[in-house]
Amino acid sequence: MIIQLLLPLAVLPADKPEPTAVRYLNDLVVARPHSLRGYSHGRFLPRWAHHKGTCDSRETVLARDGHRLRRNKACHPIRGIWYSPYDGKRLTRLSQVDVDHVVPLANAWISGAWKWSQARRRAFANDLTRPELLTVSHSANMAKGGKGPASWRPQRRSYWCRYAKAWIVVKHHYRLHVTYREKIALANMLRTCSGRFA
Repeated sequence: MIIQLLLPLAVLPADKPEPTAVRYLNDLVVARPHSLRGYSHGRFLPRWAHHKGTCDSRETVLARDGHRLRRNKACHPIRGIWYSPYDGKRLTRLSQVDVDHVVPLANAWISGAWKWSQARRRAFANDLTRPELLTVSHSANMAKGGKGPASWRPQRRSYWCRYAKAWIVVKHHYRLHVTYREKIALANMLRTCSGRFA
């Protein structure tokens, strides 16, 4: 069953409109989540896709988000400094670092990706154009797991705006549906925005 839920601009402070984010959020279709039956990480990501030479998507994101980065000839980072926006941690060891799928693969599956082709799922898992891939701390990534905004939010409240916008942009682009609770949670997080679409 599909329900269209419209959220008026009134969910945001009157002096801080977020027209693009609100419009995209209102466009998202509300529906019950599909079963996880048939899901596996490998249905999306049997391996990271290569983009430039020997660099794969994960290595590209680590390079994009890192500072004082050193890589080996195979493009793999061997040293760097990263900042995890979810929890505010400064990361200096690769063992502390993960590349997060903002919309988790499992969430994408139950939101509509179960009916995609393998090629489309792989493109989603390696998307460097939308705000889908982000360097975060391993601990934050483990805490988040496959959860959505209705049951998990970044530890740093100051990042809720960017997180909600990223989630909305990705789901809007891929025409993934949301649950009722998810849509309300996203609207509430947008209330923390300053008015700039980032």
